[in-house]
Amino acid sequence: MQTLTTYLWIALGGALGSVGRNWVSTLAMARWGNSFPWGTLLINVSGSLLIGVIAGCNSGWLAGDNTRKFLMVGICGGFTTFSAFSLQTLELIQKGDMLRALINILASVALCLLAVWLGHLFATTVCSQK
Repeated sequence: MQTLTTYLWIALGGALGSVGRNWVSTLAMARWGNSFPWGTLLINVSGSLLIGVIAGCNSGWLAGDNTRKFLMVGICGGFTTFSAFSLQTLELIQKGDMLRALINILASVALCLLAVWLGHLFATTVCSQK
């Protein structure tokens, strides 16, 4: 059973993740414009990498349940943007920009799966050496 403390850690992580998402999205739009959802793609790939690292470290410094929930449910949940990805893809389709919509779908799925795998591989290698 989860305690109030666990929920507070998740809420804090979610707030930090959401602020981080807005920061990265704003920087990406300023850098690359808004013709393609680069910020969302970057956020989802880096969030996938982070959750892969956390999941790969099942022991050691991430042993605490509250720490894992703070990072995985809170920060990664607040930071990653699947709902934004879905809306932006729909908007590309509605504008008739099927090519960019397809690129966004394929790049997001492939890069996020690659990132979570690499993060998990990295973490299992590093955490198993302790």
